[in-house]
Amino acid sequence: MKTKRMATDSILAAICTVLALLAIDTGTMKITFESLPVLLGAILFGPFDGAIIGALGTFLYQILKFGITATTVLWILPYIACGLIVGYYSKMHKFSLSKNQLLIIILIAELTITGFNTLALYVDSKIYGYYTPTIISAMIFWRLGIAIAKSFAFTFVLPPVIKVGNKYGK
Repeated sequence: MKTKRMATDSILAAICTVLALLAIDTGTMKITFESLPVLLGAILFGPFDGAIIGALGTFLYQILKFGITATTVLWILPYIACGLIVGYYSKMHKFSLSKNQLLIIILIAELTITGFNTLALYVDSKIYGYYTPTIISAMIFWRLGIAIAKSFAFTFVLPPVIKVGNKYGK
């Protein structure tokens, strides 16, 4: 891996951590934009970089916010999956995605993150006893709605950033 790309991955992982720390926390739900740098890295550089950015950024957030817990890995996996899915799709399309392709893959990634995070929340709540399955079930529709809204927002925000990344980042 080239030094410039490794530095870019590190910066994106740091941004991922900061965005996670700046999440909007409603008490029962957390709205975060930490997937944005994971998506960007995966679209620009592929699955390996996307997974590394997701793993490192989310790991740092977990350590800073909660320390190491029994479910730390479960909270990191969604962002690794996001990086892999988006990265493979982008690589398969030679790193050139139309707006529709971008929307579809971001939507798939956000729904994957939401699904994994809901599972992690369920396991976490069983271990530590803070939510009931009923509350988690009731939140799923809100969580899916937020994932869909974020997908549209990211599809609007990412193309100019990708354009700059393609020009200077590779």
